[in-house]
Amino acid sequence: MVYSCGLATSAESGGQQRIRPTALTGPVGHQKFSPKLYLTPCPTAKKRTRHPQGLTQPLPLPLPPAFVAPSDQPAHPALHAMKIAVEGCMHGELDKVYDTMQRLEAAEGIKIDLLICCGDFQAVRNESDLQCVNVPPKFRTMNSFWKYYSGQAVAPYPTIFIGGNHEAANYLWELYYGGWAAPNIYFLGFAGVVKFGNIRIGGMSGIHKQHDYYRGHHERPPYDNATIRSVYHVRHYDVLKLMHVKEPLDIFMSHDWPLGITEYGNRERLLREKPFFKEEVNERTLGGESAAKLLNKLKPPYWFSAHLHCRFPAIIQHGEDGPTTKFLALDKCLPGRNFLQVIDIPSNPGPYEIQYDEEWLAITRRFNSAFPLTRMPCTIRNEELDIEDDRQWVRSKLNARGAKTFDFVQTAPPYDPSRPVYNPPIAVPCRNPQTESFLQFLELPYLLDSSNPGGADINVSSSQAAPALDNDDIELPDEVEDDEDDEE
Repeated sequence: MVYSCGLATSAESGGQQRIRPTALTGPVGHQKFSPKLYLTPCPTAKKRTRHPQGLTQPLPLPLPPAFVAPSDQPAHPALHAMKIAVEGCMHGELDKVYDTMQRLEAAEGIKIDLLICCGDFQAVRNESDLQCVNVPPKFRTMNSFWKYYSGQAVAPYPTIFIGGNHEAANYLWELYYGGWAAPNIYFLGFAGVVKFGNIRIGGMSGIHKQHDYYRGHHERPPYDNATIRSVYHVRHYDVLKLMHVKEPLDIFMSHDWPLGITEYGNRERLLREKPFFKEEVNERTLGGESAAKLLNKLKPPYWFSAHLHCRFPAIIQHGEDGPTTKFLALDKCLPGRNFLQVIDIPSNPGPYEIQYDEEWLAITRRFNSAFPLTRMPCTIRNEELDIEDDRQWVRSKLNARGAKTFDFVQTAPPYDPSRPVYNPPIAVPCRNPQTESFLQFLELPYLLDSSNPGGADINVSSSQAAPALDNDDIELPDEVEDDEDDEE
């Protein structure tokens, strides 16, 4: 089942926020459904033979704005329908999103088990973190994450998020492998897989920029005008790790849309809403190549994205008899926008908790010796590596300790609105105890404050430096100018 809603402000209600689900439009673009939270079965879609750049399967069109197949319902009475809320770009508006979820629960008589966020989360703890967010200074605001970091508020739902291109990059780098950004709020890492109950959730932070794709993770705070952007660019190293995931994932998140995804949904409707996408859509350059590669390889039942500030559903059939991926991009948290969706996924009954994933820990351990940390481009062979020995080693460690994640630890003072800091200290690299404990558990060295790691067990070769940032990498303040969204 799929519940879709936006948050609206009404002058008649004295400016109070209320749930106003957006009326959704049927497959032909004319029939209008009643404006309430409702369910829409996915119709049989026609196929076209043209293949887009990036994705390579037949194209089912047209598609409705909400989707769920009857087979998504629990097929066995022992299975429970886990309700997962999916949010697009958070932009630090945790209070508003959590409030919307609670109102939705009350209105529909449901209980949401988990919130996942597809990037631009903005885990800003204090004024120093704010200087590390790629937003023009005059548009920087603290928003509400600091309340949850400080303990003033507690997240009412377990929350898992990935990074986008507007993040407190210094803080997320502390948690490169994943970890608790605040109590009950878990960062999936620059790339990662975790389990929530028996549901496997994977994700990749950042957006794709080819000129940085083969570089190492060389950026460290304090950031300059170039590194504050390049720090969130997807790296081949992280994609290659995800390409080694063999066991089925239930959900995958990316901030970028997969390249070519617009060929699988209602392009005409998208261009009516976002006409400035026309050139990229026609040239098949809208989206990230790395996300498309992962979609073709992983084939998860659900894939969620954000970034482009609009709602866009699509269905990908992987081959004639292959699995189906249901894709959905969501908007940012603003009045009347489609920023939140609730889906049902069959699962074992709760209680649920976020836990480490055995296969992902083995992949992390196998690849850590080749962690590229310099600006020089490096190429890691795309050949498939055998991780079975690492997996057996990890399994023995998990049997001894359990799969529980390490506890949250504050590493910076939280924002105090009664004592604002107008000249905050410059952010510097910090070792997070969670990350140290995680690496000690896997018996791996700490490399996040190093720019010259020693040794590499996987073939790595360096080449000449890639070109500098291009004009497309310059950011527009689309948080403020709603409809001036550029590709970032």
